Amino acid sequence: MVTDLNNLVRLTKSQIKPASEMFARAFQDDPLFAYFIPDALERKNKSHCIFECLVRFGVLYGEGYAISPDLEGVAVWFPSEQAEMTLWRIIRCGGFSLYFKVGRKVVSRVLAFFNYAFMVHNRHAPFPHWYLALIGVDPKFQGRGYASALIKPMLARIDQENLPCYLETENEKNVSTFQHYGFKVVESETVPSSDVNNWAMLREKSG
Repeated sequence: MVTDLNNLVRLTKSQIKPASEMFARAFQDDPLFAYFIPDALERKNKSHCIFECLVRFGVLYGEGYAISPDLEGVAVWFPSEQAEMTLWRIIRCGGFSLYFKVGRKVVSRVLAFFNYAFMVHNRHAPFPHWYLALIGVDPKFQGRGYASALIKPMLARIDQENLPCYLETENEKNVSTFQHYGFKVVESETVPSSDVNNWAMLREKSG
């Protein structure tokens, strides 16, 4: 089992598209992405476009790590000072072209959610911390401990830096998984104008 960040693969620009396609497969049935793109076939064909923006944002402003060059699983982390999705950063990460790829309604839902999520994030973590923004394992590789291999090395580093870590999830089955790694639910609310629940979770610093 991977226990050190040096044994993971740091994500590069050339891996953005294949990583996005992996995330799309992993999140095909995720409640949040079902809200973004309600039609399952359309979601299968278009959700990778959203992930491409998110993964590019991670490569440019955060740190992305994969299990191997085959991208069986990927996690994207940000230091808190780099986590805000400003208008310039969104444009730089391909946000403008997203309108033409997925349509205005989808983009409106995505932007509304991230505005809401950023507000919740700031309310519960207004101090220096790390943010686990994305983690996914390709469905054909799930159940092999890859999520743990992606999470544990970074949490060890975060503990060494004596910092807390924040995340949110919209999938209830993930809550107990993250609790296993020391995260606690600090807020659980329905995302405005949706039937999706958002769990904000915080892992306090070790010291």
